[in-house]
Amino acid sequence: MKVNKTRYLFIVVIIVAVGTWAGIKLISDNLEPGQELIYFVPKTMDSRIEFWQVMNQGIASAAKEFNAEVRVLGTDTETDIEGQIRLLEQAIAAKPSAIVLAATDYNRLIPVSQKILKSGIKLITVDSGLNGGISASFIATDNFAAGQKAVASIQKWIAADASIAIISIVKGSATALERESGVRDSLKAYKDVEVLETYYSETSEAKAYDIVKTLIQENSKLKVIFGLNEPATVGAAKAIKDLGVESRVKLAGFDSSMDEIALLEDGYIQATVVQNPFNMGYLAIQTALQVSDGKKVNNRIDTGSVVITKENMFTKENQKLLVPFAEK
Repeated sequence: MKVNKTRYLFIVVIIVAVGTWAGIKLISDNLEPGQELIYFVPKTMDSRIEFWQVMNQGIASAAKEFNAEVRVLGTDTETDIEGQIRLLEQAIAAKPSAIVLAATDYNRLIPVSQKILKSGIKLITVDSGLNGGISASFIATDNFAAGQKAVASIQKWIAADASIAIISIVKGSATALERESGVRDSLKAYKDVEVLETYYSETSEAKAYDIVKTLIQENSKLKVIFGLNEPATVGAAKAIKDLGVESRVKLAGFDSSMDEIALLEDGYIQATVVQNPFNMGYLAIQTALQVSDGKKVNNRIDTGSVVITKENMFTKENQKLLVPFAEK
């Protein structure tokens, strides 16, 4: 039964992945009469990171429902901050009604974001925000609370005198900063543990793998690891698996790629905090259109997060999060 359930999850996700960018126009013709133009600038267009592909599907769904023209500009990696700034300049030149931005850096995107506003273009941020909250609305997980959930999910393995490692994302990312703050805040309750310095995977599964493999080999007290996004979690889990230390080193992560689902079921990940990127994308476009039409919107929309474990991963509600297209 275990194999059949996993196969079902994989089949659904693989079918959806074929149409990763379907419904979103990377290059577009002229607008239809009365149609709003919106630019979406994600952190990355890396097709290997399923989180962004699911968000793109939410954006495509909203664009179709509300008859909006959505054009996408994205860099190859989340570390290319200057590249994202250049793409935002390109989007400004197109004079859209709104720009939806997932900011690669909490501070360095401020000047170009201010230019967006001075140009009369509405700005919505999604997933990762900006210092000062200058966008009309920020649509995302409450990442501080999500970090706290990650600690709560793995607390029974946090032993006295243990070392704990945090594998983060990219320096300066609001998402990473908030999740790490939530993790560290909750870990203050454990007085006898050593929380190591923060390690940055730079959204590279391979880099996360190498970091964790070295940490495990060099620190016999390492008992708990937190991976703050999909590549960090998968890389860490694969290192644990390859070294055969799953009975000693426990892992809590974020997101729900195919690899994560399998590694969770096989016991290399103890828990993962799952977001709702489909809703993030959908609500980002809906909110951008509302702001463009002069409507009032909430300046902060929390799309929620849920802790998924091996024990609860096959409940109906959690399968909707793990495989968001199963009932779309």
